[in-house]
Amino acid sequence: MVGKRDSEKEKKAFKVRWIYESIGISKQAYYQRIKSEKIKQIKNDKVIDLVMEIRKRMPGTGTRKLLDHLKEKFVENDIKMGRDALFDLLRYRGLFIRRTKRFHITTDSKHFFYKSPNLLYDLSITHAEQVFVADITYIKTDEGHCYLALVTDAYSRKIMGWSLENNMRVEMVKNALEMAHKNCIFNHKSIIHHSDRGIQYCCPDHSEFAEGKGFILSTTQQYDPYENAIAERINGILKYEFGLKKTIKSLIIAQAMTKEAVTIYNNERRHWSLDLQTPQAVHLQYNKQKNKSYRKPKKVADEVKM
Repeated sequence: MVGKRDSEKEKKAFKVRWIYESIGISKQAYYQRIKSEKIKQIKNDKVIDLVMEIRKRMPGTGTRKLLDHLKEKFVENDIKMGRDALFDLLRYRGLFIRRTKRFHITTDSKHFFYKSPNLLYDLSITHAEQVFVADITYIKTDEGHCYLALVTDAYSRKIMGWSLENNMRVEMVKNALEMAHKNCIFNHKSIIHHSDRGIQYCCPDHSEFAEGKGFILSTTQQYDPYENAIAERINGILKYEFGLKKTIKSLIIAQAMTKEAVTIYNNERRHWSLDLQTPQAVHLQYNKQKNKSYRKPKKVADEVKM
């Protein structure tokens, strides 16, 4: 029995020796390489665990922002990994985020209500609570389509108010604006409220409500998504990065998910346009950002129509 075991060990040793000799390295180098690969695998698994922790709260976070979130974690865990290596690892593990196209129309601009002028052309946005942008997007549930109205600060990208209902009545956008008004902290007497030309925003019920709160109304003039680009962008972030794109079981669950998503978005989600700061941090700074004009890209915007 002992002889058989010794024979098996000899065969195994011969196979291992054949491997490292055939590739021209020493026995020591062979085992060092194996050890190095095991360490690399352990670190890669740790990176994936860290990525999944972030994706659990912000499911659609892209690779570049993941790397920024992971910098401190990498230092804590003695991990050295750059952008390209993280890209390769996520690609290999099938963890890239795929985008899908919007197909459900939420804007009905074929009405006879007064449409306000667009006050944002070439406007220099210099501080928080100067301009609020509003829009409606859809959320799919097992009970049918629901609709999410958002009001976002154009300077800080902070979501100031929201409302999610199973209809697109004007009360929904009024509720979102009411929340935004209550969340104001700088007490400006006049804030521009910019939206598309949807009937909910242009009807007298909403117009009188907004003006009664001290808002100055502004609307897009064309069927052009670039005229309300910030609002469109925030819609996409919430849906694609926070799991609201998938079909949700019910309106109540969708409302709970939206509340959590807005909280995480405002306080944790970093923006390239904000120098990788969060909306809440920039909002509290009031006017520390570089001033930017609200303009649409001329070469592209004239070609793209809703």
